[in-house]
Amino acid sequence: MGTLIRGEQVRGHLETMLLALLEEQDAHGFELVKRLEQQGSGALTLREGTIYPVLYRLEKSRLVKARWEDSASSRRGPRRRIYSLTKKGHKQLAAGRESWSTFVQVVGGIMGAPA
Repeated sequence: MGTLIRGEQVRGHLETMLLALLEEQDAHGFELVKRLEQQGSGALTLREGTIYPVLYRLEKSRLVKARWEDSASSRRGPRRRIYSLTKKGHKQLAAGRESWSTFVQVVGGIMGAPA
């Protein structure tokens, strides 16, 4: 993959992408950044600071819930907040996927790219 995708290019879709990752598995912020990069084949590069405001918004909207990592963890460093998808988050993810599908069809048709 030759072109990198940066944070400003995914604005408007980042919430749905984070919900999709949390549907797979609960995670802390840095792990989500790494999973976005990995699942985006290295073309999607975001800084940690890009996703935390989005995670806080998702939490405030009750689409995700956060808990502090178990303090008995054997890893070093400060405790991390682990995010998980709520029932409301699952519903929002379904709506986001439908919206994305429509977006891809419409824009793909305009751009002459297969959807």
